[in-house]
Amino acid sequence: MGVNLNGALLAIDAGNSKTDAAVLARDGTVLGEARGGGFQPPVVGVEAAVDVLAEIVGRAWEAAGGGALPPAFARVAACLANADLPVEEEELAAALTARGWSPSTRVHNDTFALLRAGVDEPRGVAVVCGAGINCAGMLPDGRTARFPALGKISGDWGGGGGLAEEALWFAARAEDGRGEATALARALPGHFGLPSVYALIEALHRGRLPAERRHELTPVLFRTIAEGDPVARSLVDRLAEEVVAMAAVALGRLGLLDDEAPVVLGGSVLAARHPRLDEGIAERLAAKAPKAVIRVVTAPPVLGAGLLALDAERAGPKAAARLRAHYA
Repeated sequence: MGVNLNGALLAIDAGNSKTDAAVLARDGTVLGEARGGGFQPPVVGVEAAVDVLAEIVGRAWEAAGGGALPPAFARVAACLANADLPVEEEELAAALTARGWSPSTRVHNDTFALLRAGVDEPRGVAVVCGAGINCAGMLPDGRTARFPALGKISGDWGGGGGLAEEALWFAARAEDGRGEATALARALPGHFGLPSVYALIEALHRGRLPAERRHELTPVLFRTIAEGDPVARSLVDRLAEEVVAMAAVALGRLGLLDDEAPVVLGGSVLAARHPRLDEGIAERLAAKAPKAVIRVVTAPPVLGAGLLALDAERAGPKAAARLRAHYA
């Protein structure tokens, strides 16, 4: 067996592009940290994805003083991308437990890390809008509200990837005459130094521009709003509607629609604080949940995973404050 490090806890936040792991003492002290690549079980398989986690956890353990002995923790709280359904959380929890890190392992969708990072107690709703969009809510008694968040198949619209796709759709139709005119037809290809939307489509289709560079179109969309472009404005307004729709439904499921409940916003799109999007969300949320309190979180989500681990240990507010101070 490995060293226990006096009952250390392991917090993991694993997104599609990066993973953070932190070894914590029960008093909220961060003993060791490590960062590595993304967590993508749908692409590489569960075992290969957990292998990526294991390498990062090993480095965090070593940084905490565990040396060459196998990592061993009193508790693991892992907030993972692609844990979109309860059955996926169970599968991933089993895969992590099989690594022998801890007898107590809990897997959450990574939206719960954002939520817990943004609230003083496990109560409220969070909407994350990065590459995709998701929403989750929780109450102190353990009840939760969530969505599958699998894209259009589960009724989702938005996220940075969705906005980029929609912007390109409108730009293509504007250029060839099928749709209304929009400054996006100039701005999107111009971002890549290309002369037309057709040239951009060809570059993406033929692989001269890697598919992952499509996400660069989302900031271009927001910049185009400054020109007063109605198409760009309509896309951002629709995103505001989607954010509020998810938040309001989650608040309703938890009985919080009439309470001063926090609505935590995060992810690259929402954390960027685009004025029209911020104003649109605030206006629409006030109509559906007048007492809700919006909080935008930019702290690393591994903070939320760590707080969930401390919650499970009943570590208390001083431990939570110490952990927050580390990531302030």
